[in-house]
Amino acid sequence: MSQFDYRFTSDPATPCIELKLFYCGSEQCAPGHSWGPALKDHYKFLYIHSGKGIYRVGEQTYRLGPGDGFLLSPDVVSYYRADDEDPWVYSWVAFDGLNAELYLTRARLSAYRPIFRPRDPEELEQCFHQIYEACQRSGSSDTRLLSHLYGLLSVLIEEAHTDIRAPKAENAQDLYIKKAIEFVHINYSQTVTIAEMADWIGLERKYLSKLFKAATGLSPQDYLIQFRLNKACELMNNPSLSIGEIAYSVGYKDQLLFSKMFKKLKGVSPSEYRKSS
Repeated sequence: MSQFDYRFTSDPATPCIELKLFYCGSEQCAPGHSWGPALKDHYKFLYIHSGKGIYRVGEQTYRLGPGDGFLLSPDVVSYYRADDEDPWVYSWVAFDGLNAELYLTRARLSAYRPIFRPRDPEELEQCFHQIYEACQRSGSSDTRLLSHLYGLLSVLIEEAHTDIRAPKAENAQDLYIKKAIEFVHINYSQTVTIAEMADWIGLERKYLSKLFKAATGLSPQDYLIQFRLNKACELMNNPSLSIGEIAYSVGYKDQLLFSKMFKKLKGVSPSEYRKSS
């Protein structure tokens, strides 16, 4: 694959539009080539044509190979690295805009669900090939590039809504609950909302809450709180961690709120619990 790095330039006075392309490119990476941990102020798709590597966001690490893609989201610390023995060849496209998040939600992609694995890799490969070809044109490259970005997003949206791996109807609800619990186990240490959980699963928030409570006896919010505080109890056994550090580690940036929730659920303050354990 030819290597290229195309930077899209536009009039600074142009107002923010629903989708705006920043740059795109492709690269045969050197062994161990890495980026981050760092963050960007826009979205970026990377798609792996060959080779392998890792992508890390939050506490989650993904090992990826040919046909896999991943999303970097604005203001989220991320890290990725090519394999030492079989470094990846990937293409990328960076974008933002008023409706960027809306399109990604339709594709069921977010900072908490950043990986996409198309059933038909050739279709996505073609999207990136069209982007590459558009870069070679003069005069119309900006509009062609934007049209191919829409094309790429449409492929991902269609994938999300016609997934042949979706469960049979009688097993769907059980899978939704498992995915909700998985979301909590992955993201409990971050500031997350039930709306984000619902987006990650692909359900409406109220419907998810109804299913979850029927299956577990708890609302998703109550389950998240219980899981966080049970994790906090485990961390209490580590004397090198302060109460504030434990609170932060389980998703509470406000130590007073953490102490209030801990006492409400456990009956004693965090410091009292630590003394008695």
